[in-house]
Parts: sequence; structure tokens; C-alpha cells
Amino acid sequence: MRSFDFAPLYRATVGFDQIADMMDRVLANDVSQSTYPPYNIEKTADDAYRISIAVAGFSADDLAIEVKENALIVTGRKAGDEDGRTFLHRGIATRAFERRFQLADHVRVTGANHADGMLHIEMVREVPEALKPRRIAIERGDDDSVDKDVVDAKAVN
Repeated sequence: MRSFDFAPLYRATVGFDQIADMMDRVLANDVSQSTYPPYNIEKTADDAYRISIAVAGFSADDLAIEVKENALIVTGRKAGDEDGRTFLHRGIATRAFERRFQLADHVRVTGANHADGMLHIEMVREVPEALKPRRIAIERGDDDSVDKDVVDAKAVN
């Protein structure tokens, strides 16, 4: 795997630290990252999202959701052993897992629901009023004010 040095990017830019950090994170991730458990990410409204994770065999007590430094971390750990059961075939994986999702700025987790072997995590993007686009009114000036500020070209030459 190639290694990139983003130090020149940090030195030559102002305010793009998050982009360079994100590129560092993506390149640092192991290519052989586990695909367990499977998940979906869907957009449910203009500023609303849902992550659905298939967690068959896990109860709500076996799951934990944490938001830390713009990262959503979902972990699953089975509480007890199999109580001495002997399996002839084991197709339902209940191994421990940790899934990380990087959240964009102003995305807030609003709730989670565990039903029918699925964990649904609801999120909403709340852009502050100061960052929303706003229209600036253009005032019309009267023609006399413009003439007062303009220097006659003939007088200068």
C-alpha cells in the first residue's frame, strides 16, 4: 500500500484540516476491514438519515451506540456463553463487532430502535442559522450620489 505525506497540505492551506484528516483516515483504514455486520445507509428526508444494521442474535442489551468526535461507534458483544449447547451447524454469527461511521458536521444522532433483528439509528443534519444561505438586499442609490464621487476625466488630463 502506498503512503502519502500530507504535511505540505497542512502548511499551504488554512481551514482545510478536516479534509486532510479525512484523507488520512481513509488511507489508514485496513483494506481487509470486516464486512460484518451488514448495514444500509438511507436518506429518509432532505436532512434526515438512517443507518440500519443487521444484528440477528443480539438483544438491545448486547448493543451499544456512542458518538465521539464526529464518529458514530456501534458495538455488539454477546453477554453470555451458549450455555453448553452443541451446534451441528452455526450459520447465525453472533461474534463481537465494532462499526464506525464518520459523521459530517452538524449531523446529530436523534435516536435508535432495535426490532426484528435490525438496529435502526436515526440522524438529522441541523445547519445553524449563521451557516444557512441568506439573501442580501441591494439598495438603489440615487444618480446624484454617484456623480459626486466621480472625478471628471477631463479635469484629470
